[in-house]
Amino acid sequence: MDAQSRGRGGDIDPADQWVLNPDTGDYELRLNHSAPQRPVPSPRRSRSSGGGPGGAAGPAKNSGSGTGTGTGTDTDAPRGRTDAPRGRTGASGRTAERAAGRKASERGTPEREGPSRRRRDAPEEPAAGRRGRRPAKKKSKAKKVLLWTGGTMAFVVLATAVGGYLYLEHLNNNINSVSDDGASTGGFQKDKAINILLIGTDKRTGSGNEGYGDAGSAGHADTTLLLHVSKDRTNATALSIPRDLIVDIPDCPTTMEDGTEKTIPGSRGRFNTSLGQNERTPSCTMRTVTQLTGITPDNFMVADFNAVKTLTTAVGGVDVCLAQDVNDKDSKLNLPKGTHKIEGEQALAFVRTRHAWGNQGDLDRIKVQQQFLGALMRQLKSSDTLTSPTKMVKLAEAGTEALTVDSQLDSINKLKDLGLELGKLNIKNLAFITLPVKDNPAETVKATVVVDEAQAPEIFELIKNDVSFTEVKQQEKKEKAAVAARLKGTKAPASDVRVQVLNGGGPSGSAQETVSWLQLTEGVGKSENAGNADETLKKTTLEYAPDQAAQARRLADIMGLSGSGMKPGESVTNSQGLPTMTLTLGEDFKGAGISLTPPSKASDDIKKSTSTADKVECAQ
Repeated sequence: MDAQSRGRGGDIDPADQWVLNPDTGDYELRLNHSAPQRPVPSPRRSRSSGGGPGGAAGPAKNSGSGTGTGTGTDTDAPRGRTDAPRGRTGASGRTAERAAGRKASERGTPEREGPSRRRRDAPEEPAAGRRGRRPAKKKSKAKKVLLWTGGTMAFVVLATAVGGYLYLEHLNNNINSVSDDGASTGGFQKDKAINILLIGTDKRTGSGNEGYGDAGSAGHADTTLLLHVSKDRTNATALSIPRDLIVDIPDCPTTMEDGTEKTIPGSRGRFNTSLGQNERTPSCTMRTVTQLTGITPDNFMVADFNAVKTLTTAVGGVDVCLAQDVNDKDSKLNLPKGTHKIEGEQALAFVRTRHAWGNQGDLDRIKVQQQFLGALMRQLKSSDTLTSPTKMVKLAEAGTEALTVDSQLDSINKLKDLGLELGKLNIKNLAFITLPVKDNPAETVKATVVVDEAQAPEIFELIKNDVSFTEVKQQEKKEKAAVAARLKGTKAPASDVRVQVLNGGGPSGSAQETVSWLQLTEGVGKSENAGNADETLKKTTLEYAPDQAAQARRLADIMGLSGSGMKPGESVTNSQGLPTMTLTLGEDFKGAGISLTPPSKASDDIKKSTSTADKVECAQ
C-alpha cells in the first residue's frame, strides 16, 4: 500500500512508503513526499462516478471534490483532500483545481479550504514551517526502519520477520505459532535482559528437502542456540547447545495439535530428542534448557531447512570462506578453497556439512554454523540489503513463512517490538560460544557428550548475571572509590570478628549452615545464628559500625563479599550483650564457602572459545 491512499504524508511513517513501480514490477521505497509519482490519467473528469484505476475508493472521492464533473457534494471535499495524490504537480492538475473553484463560485458555494489544496498540489507555495519540519521527521523515521531491520542480529529469521511490516496482515497469516505450555517467563520485557531460544530443526518439509538424511524425521532440535541480550542492549551472547549432549529431559505438559493437553514423560537421552520425539513440542526443549542452564527463556523461535535456503536467496547470497577444498559426499557441498557467495541449496549444504571440518563431528559443524550466521547477519545489515525494497519484501515473506514462534510472539507487531530491542545491538558485540562438553565416559565408541562441569557453570553464571563475553561493556564496572575503599585497610583476626547471621533469602537453614562453617572452618568463634530476617534481600549485606570496619573487612574477605555488600551503619547487641555486626544472607547466597561475588568477566579459557559476529573466519 502506498502512503497516498492513507492520508497526509506528514502523518505517515516513511518506512510504510513502499510503492509498487508498475513499469518494473518492483517495490520502491519513497521517503521524499514530493518525489514524482505516476501521473493520474487526464480523462478522470469524464467519469460520472469517479472510480479510479482498479475501482479504488480513494480516487473516486477525489474526483468528486475537485477534478471531476462537479457532481460531488460539499461533504465529499474533505475526503477528497485526504486521498489526493501529493506528487501530481503538472499543469493539468492546477487547471482542474481552478475549474473546480469556478464551478463552486457559480453554485454560490465558497471553495473549501483553497489554501490547503494549494499547499498540497502546488509545491511552489508550501505552508511556512511544514517544509522545515518534515525533513527532520523523515530522518528519524528512516532510522527506525534500520532499527527494525537491525533485529536481524538475533536470528536469521527474526531479522526478516521484523523487517517487512509493509503488509502486516499478510505477514501475520504467514506466522505459525504454538503454545509455550507455561515453560517461558511469559515473554520478553523491554526493561529487562532478553533470553530467546532459537531452534533449527531437521524436519524435511518443503520442496527439495525430502532427500536429505532422515526423510521421516519428526523435526528434532538439530541446531539450538540460547540468545541472551543484555538489559542495556549493548551486548549479546549466543550459546550453542550440542545436539548430541546427554541431558535429563523433564516431564513436559504439552498442548497437542487437537487442543488437548497431556504430560509427556521425561527421559535421559540426547538433547535433540527434546523436540519431535514422542510428540514433544518446542516448549519441552525450553524446559530442558531451563533445567540444564538454570536460565528460563522468554520466547522460542523455530525454523526448518527452508529458512536457510529462502533467506540466503532473498538477500542475494552470503559470503563464506573455506580454509581448504571441500567435497562432502553426504551434504553434496563441493567448493574449492577461498571465498564464495552461496545461497539456496548450496547454503543449506554448507550448514549441514560435517565430515569436511575438524574431527568431522557435530562440535566442529557448530563452529562453522556460527561463522555462517555471522556472515548472514553482516549481509542483512549491509546497505545492499537495507536499501533494496525488493530484497526487503522477499525477506519479509521468507522469514515469516519459515518461522514458528511461541504463543507470546504470534503477530508481526510483537515481533516488531522484539526486533526494535534487538536492533539496538551492534553485531561486533554479539559473541558466539558453544557449551563446554566432554566425551561421554560411559561410551567405548564416542558418539555423545556430557556437560563439562569444570567450565559450564561459569558460562551459566555469566549469562545469568548479564556479563558481556566481548568485554565491550561489563555488567560489573569498577566500583566507585568510596565503595572500593571499604575493602581497603587492615583486617582484624578472624577470632576477633563478632557477627550475628540472619537468613534473608537463602535456602532454609542457611544461617545455621553459615555459622557452623564460620566457627569450625574459618575460626570466627564469635558468630551466632539470629534466625530469619524481617524482609527478603536480593543481595547479601554486612552492616557494621565505624569502629568495626577492620572486622567487616576480614569477614568480607572470608565470605567473598564485594564492597557494595558492605553497609556502614550501626552495630547491634548480641546474646551476650556485646556490640556485633549483622550479616544478612540474601537470595544470592548459594551455600557456605561459596563466594558471594559473581564473575565480572569471562575466564581466558572461555574467551578463547568465543567468536563474534563481525569477524570473518574461514571454515576448516
